[in-house]
Amino acid sequence: MKAVIPAAGLGTRFLPATKAQPKEMLPLVDKPAIQYVVEEAVFSGIKDIIIITGRGKRAIEDHFDKSFELEHLLKRAGKTDELKKVQEISNMAHVHFIRQKEQKGLGDAILCAKEFVGNEPFAVLLGDDITTDKTACTKQLIDVFNKYKKSVVCIEKISKEKLCKYGVIKGKKIDDNVYFIESLVEKPLPGKAPSNLAMLGRYVLTPNIFDCIKKTKPGINNEIQLTDALNLLRKNHDVYAYEFKGKRYDIGTKIDWVKANIALSLERNDLRNELITYLKKQIGIHQD
Repeated sequence: MKAVIPAAGLGTRFLPATKAQPKEMLPLVDKPAIQYVVEEAVFSGIKDIIIITGRGKRAIEDHFDKSFELEHLLKRAGKTDELKKVQEISNMAHVHFIRQKEQKGLGDAILCAKEFVGNEPFAVLLGDDITTDKTACTKQLIDVFNKYKKSVVCIEKISKEKLCKYGVIKGKKIDDNVYFIESLVEKPLPGKAPSNLAMLGRYVLTPNIFDCIKKTKPGINNEIQLTDALNLLRKNHDVYAYEFKGKRYDIGTKIDWVKANIALSLERNDLRNELITYLKKQIGIHQD
């Protein structure tokens, strides 16, 4: 199975930090956000990955390319640990790139990968969601796909006040954490969501989705929405949803990005204790 990672957005919510660098390259602790996403694909058994980029995204390509000069300097300095980390980035997978020439929405970005994917099922991973678990989120979706042989979207229970930011499903539970989707709504108005089950940025899709994207008219923000294409797909092919097991960190806004940095740092043995001490000092909690 191949993976598609859309990364062509302008990142306007993170200006001015994203004026001259891709939002996907903003660091989470000591790795750019998109590296977490690529690693998840690799941990799920995927080795062929295409990243959909746009103008001003060259830094993403450089990050996953081999850096001869840097490796030479690290080797000469005897920094073997740093050298190993740098080499692992360029060796972890076969990463390809294609540009989305116009900002037409997520559906259009995925359509750019049609020739790369071919006539096989594929995974889609969005960069605004970082997930952690012993079993990678995408691997969990692949396991569900292998059972039902139909498209699967990842979902999570979300509080009512936040549902207007997501695509939301109406579905019938048919198995452990698995739902048969009856309908989908993109960014429902307050109080109009069909459930509290929101779609996250992880999907395993059949190639039928490409024809549905081509037939999808621009929707919210005048963009071709993947949710609308999934609604078309659902009319002729079953679509399932899976409530994944693990943690999700939303990094779509500045405050969520800050929270994710703190949470991921607290999971690190080399950072946890010092960070806790610092945070307690900042909020006025005195240790005995």
